[in-house]
Amino acid sequence: MSGGDSLEFEIRPNPAPVADAERAALLANPGFGRIFTDHMVTVRYADGKGWYEPRVEARAPIPMDPASAVLHYAQEIFEGLKAYTLPDGGVAMFRPEANAARFALSAQRMAMPALPEEIFLKSLHEIIAIDRKWLPEDEDGSLYLRPFAYASEVFLGVRPALEYLFLVIASPVGPYFSGGVKPVSVWVTPDYTRAAPGGTGAAKCGGNYAAGLSAQAEAIEHGCDQVVYLDAVERKYIDELGGMNVFLVLDDGTLVTPPLTGTILPGITRDSVIKLAERAGRRVEERAVSLQEWRDGAASGRVREAFACGTAAVITPIGTIRSLDGDFTVADGGPGEVTMDLRKQLVDIQRGRAEDTFGWVHRVA
Repeated sequence: MSGGDSLEFEIRPNPAPVADAERAALLANPGFGRIFTDHMVTVRYADGKGWYEPRVEARAPIPMDPASAVLHYAQEIFEGLKAYTLPDGGVAMFRPEANAARFALSAQRMAMPALPEEIFLKSLHEIIAIDRKWLPEDEDGSLYLRPFAYASEVFLGVRPALEYLFLVIASPVGPYFSGGVKPVSVWVTPDYTRAAPGGTGAAKCGGNYAAGLSAQAEAIEHGCDQVVYLDAVERKYIDELGGMNVFLVLDDGTLVTPPLTGTILPGITRDSVIKLAERAGRRVEERAVSLQEWRDGAASGRVREAFACGTAAVITPIGTIRSLDGDFTVADGGPGEVTMDLRKQLVDIQRGRAEDTFGWVHRVA
């Protein structure tokens, strides 16, 4: 079957799935992104044909020609979201429609064909259904879903490829940061920027992350967990962390976060935090915030808390901020009340422990 927004997936069960006892042992301590389920989803695309050959099949290496376009020109995009076990034993995803929409926008920026939302969502349903046993049952566990697409055409000319492969793989995971929720330290890189106006900062493409690895290594060298970037033009305004958006909490309860001007990723967790805060009557300012404002606010008490947010880590307090101009902390460097309250609200909605008045929880089974 080919083309169209709706495809019927061919199911090819893995003939040699991981044994129950081995799977149970792996799920006892899954870590993050190190173990994977028995299956994957694949859907192909060809110019003039559309999306075709949707399959659920055994997870396996992907045959790739050395001249595959992605290896030379980096046409690749991805998403990340989680499936959770609900209190009644069911399974749900959190805002997958938002991931589908962002995937389409990333495709547009990278000159790739957009995958219809229906196919995107169906692919997630299929892999959860066939690999349901891989979903951790413990309170902190989830099934991390990684949809991605890349240029598979065998061609060395510099132009958008004519063939693509879309896949979904799944990984049972525990907390992103081991040891529970604790403040992370961040390094303000003086040399690297994440994105510039007109660039790919708002697209979730692998190249953005590859370009940030040197800065992340720099952060680790300075004893920090994460890197924080400044804007590429004036080099004084906060952009985002290597893979998370940033919020400051002011002494009057206002939340401040950098605006979506095309240089930072429009995080789904970021959007959820804004909506939760506004529902609680908090003021949210999406505006430019300088490193100096952050530093001065921490010293005066105007900035009471700081946190980072993203799909993998959900909401994580920021403790120490280090830079060439010296270190500073917000309050006592510990988790703030507003930060932890927002985190609890969000996690409770994701896991079905609180009423979902926004319609965010997408029940699968």
